[in-house]
Amino acid sequence: MSAAPSPAVAHVVTVVGIGADGWAGLSGVGREALRAAEVVVGGARQLALLPEDECAGERVVWPSPLRPAVPRVLAAHAGRRICVLASGDPMFYGIGRTLAEVVGAGALRVLPHPSSVSYACARLGWPVEDTEVVTLVGRPAERLAAALHDGRRVLVLSAGAETPAEVAALLRDRGFGPSRMYVLEQLGGGERERRVEGLAQDWAEPSGDPLNVVAVECRRSPDAVRLGAVPGLPDTAYEHDGQLTKRHVRAATLGALAPAPGELLWDVGGGSGSIAVEWMRTHRSCRAVSVERDPVRAERIGRNARALGVPGLRVVTGAAPEALAGLPVPDAVFVGGGLTVPGLLDACWDALPVGGRLVANTVTLESEALLAERYRCFGGELVRLAVAHAVPVGGFTGWRQAMPVTQWAVVKGPDAGPAPGAGSGVDVDVAPGSPYVPSGGQR
Repeated sequence: MSAAPSPAVAHVVTVVGIGADGWAGLSGVGREALRAAEVVVGGARQLALLPEDECAGERVVWPSPLRPAVPRVLAAHAGRRICVLASGDPMFYGIGRTLAEVVGAGALRVLPHPSSVSYACARLGWPVEDTEVVTLVGRPAERLAAALHDGRRVLVLSAGAETPAEVAALLRDRGFGPSRMYVLEQLGGGERERRVEGLAQDWAEPSGDPLNVVAVECRRSPDAVRLGAVPGLPDTAYEHDGQLTKRHVRAATLGALAPAPGELLWDVGGGSGSIAVEWMRTHRSCRAVSVERDPVRAERIGRNARALGVPGLRVVTGAAPEALAGLPVPDAVFVGGGLTVPGLLDACWDALPVGGRLVANTVTLESEALLAERYRCFGGELVRLAVAHAVPVGGFTGWRQAMPVTQWAVVKGPDAGPAPGAGSGVDVDVAPGSPYVPSGGQR
């Protein structure tokens, strides 16, 4: 559902995309919109591209930070014909998204220009649909790490002149030093266009034009750890102190959690953060909060998140259930530790909306009994995961069994009700026929 237009800016705001070629590259419709505007809002660089004799409207430079200033700037000029200048396609990582959220799509008229991605792919002969795009504008460079896969092509939207060097350093650090980089400056600017290329491992180019896009042909070093696109990364990909959901159990756990784009996970008892990290790696819009009571481990979770390309992972240092207060409503909850803490499992269950998923893992008999009781109350799936690894036994090979993991996975139904003993920390024995047992649910 689109947002309703703000009463203060109910008239149409026209957004005109502009490229490095400035006024000459605009369509006739874009020029007419700018000529007719009483107010033209944009960045200083964009406004400088407009000829004074063609655009007589008042020029307003966006203040910083931009997002909170948008409603204020538009309201200050309510009732006047407003044009907003944007780089390239306003709806592709541009101001168009923010304006649509503020005034509503119905009060927005967008006149796009070719984006820097379209220009870059045209110059390199890369199909746009096969090219990954990562923006580093206002975002940490570590976001690029999640897009690195051998043989893939990635376009990086730069934050400025220093971005190419930052990209090269990250590629070297993540084992992608052999990747070829192309820095494309002033795309669409005619004779001002410039292209620099080289390998990330040898990159020593000085800073150039701040208006640039970095293109990367990913090549992984033979000795680098291979990170796949699905859950179950190698255990060696993580920094940990032994508190790590191991690879095969982790893959099964993420399968039970079933992340979908845009969803939020609570990872309670984060340990090394592996569940939250791999939840977020499934889609760039997935979000996660990892709750860990140990400050040393909490810092380690942050390092793992940055190393594996999801620096947006939120880490909360504190003991659950108290640390859960005030967190946004989750779509799914994973409990990897502390199941016997009074009130913890109840708090997680009660925080879930109808349709939310809860997955809990344990290796202890005490916690297993607790999960068996919840399974009897709410149904779902109760499984035991057992993994064995082949190891040398003298001159032969045998199996070494890891501790089996009991896992409860459940979807909260509309008639689930509160957890038994919620808020009291008391485990209540629920008899068959109890109102806590969902209609048609397993017992």
